[in-house]
Amino acid sequence: MAPRLRPRFWEQHALSDLSPPEWEALCDGCGKCCLNKLEDEETGEVALTRIACRLLDTGTARCRHYANRHAHVPECITLTAGNIARHLYWLPQTCAYRLMHEGLPLPDWHPLLTGDPESTHASGASIRGLAISEESVDDDDWEDHIIDEPLP
Repeated sequence: MAPRLRPRFWEQHALSDLSPPEWEALCDGCGKCCLNKLEDEETGEVALTRIACRLLDTGTARCRHYANRHAHVPECITLTAGNIARHLYWLPQTCAYRLMHEGLPLPDWHPLLTGDPESTHASGASIRGLAISEESVDDDDWEDHIIDEPLP
């Protein structure tokens, strides 16, 4: 049986006060955080690519090994309330963790508001149909796959 979530917990509690199931429920399933980024070492500017982590199922926009992802991709970042501030520069603009940290509301299409996990994809906010696996792109060609963040 799944743990019960408090009604509209994201409006009533700080990120640091969320239970593990509430923390996970904030994820809208867009997959944008699993897209590889290119960072300019001189300016610090981050460019988003459509090249996804090798663990991301590009058809579902979900990690194939989420629970054990660090065994496969040790550099995968686990967001926490304690480290989110230092990761804001690369988090998607529509990321619920970012929005909560910044005191902003969730987008209308977020599954917590719609009750439908497909609403993220239907809105156009996900990488479904856009991303390609890093295993299919030569390292020298990554700049050819820079994109703007998909926003609904």
